[in-house]
Amino acid sequence: MNTGIIVGAIAFWIGCWALNSWLVRLRPADRIVAGAINLLIPVLFGMTLIVLWEGITKGFNIPSVLLPSPSMIWVRIISSVDILWADFYQTFMKAVLAGFAIGCGSGFVAAIIVDRVPFLRKGLLPIGNLVAALPVVGIAPIMVMWFGFDWQSKAAVVIVMTFFPMLVNTVAGLSASGAMERDLMRTYASSYWQTLFKLRIPAAMPFIFNALKINSTLALIGAIVAEFFGTPIVGMGFRISTEVGRMNIDMVWAEIFVAALAGSLSYGLIALLERAVTFWHPSYRR
Repeated sequence: MNTGIIVGAIAFWIGCWALNSWLVRLRPADRIVAGAINLLIPVLFGMTLIVLWEGITKGFNIPSVLLPSPSMIWVRIISSVDILWADFYQTFMKAVLAGFAIGCGSGFVAAIIVDRVPFLRKGLLPIGNLVAALPVVGIAPIMVMWFGFDWQSKAAVVIVMTFFPMLVNTVAGLSASGAMERDLMRTYASSYWQTLFKLRIPAAMPFIFNALKINSTLALIGAIVAEFFGTPIVGMGFRISTEVGRMNIDMVWAEIFVAALAGSLSYGLIALLERAVTFWHPSYRR
């Protein structure tokens, strides 16, 4: 056991904790300074976790097969950029993006049809709740048998996982507009489609973006898990399952890092788009 490394990691953690506690109490009038502080706090928190991780693994001499240190994972990332990029392209750029677009788009269209045809609300939504509860480990082998071992079967899993969250949220959002606003549209002799596009869909945008943010993480999880059940010799799920068998745990963590980074960036982009589209929502008012 290396006591110096452990003490240093704990000291760094205490210092960052005190700094973050001080930053949280600040109330700067300048919006740029406030935004910088809001960005600095999670950065410091993440750095603290990494330093603690490094200190624990190095200080207690934990075997890398159990928990590799962040420095070891970073070395693996730098030395395996070509492999990580190929896996990312196969899983995210092909399966995730295609499945996300088709699943969310078809869920939105189905929600409009459900809203237009009332009996489908009682017939389709309960089935949707049932399918949404199905485990991905049960769906993935079936999709692999139906669509083959390439990215199309993973995209099919993503479609199944993202369709019903979008459907349920959009149906709920289409009912979010107030009775007064709908009565006003009727006094203007607005048709169903005019009311839908000018009132109800804009009012449903917070619900729709909520589904998009949920699906941005579900899609990546579904595609990675689906690759455990059959894939070409490339892909993030394939690499994780293969390297675990080889006891190359640092490579597994490198893939986890890439997946977490891709999921966080996609979630952040959707959140920024949501803020631009739903600027009128009370949660964004100052």
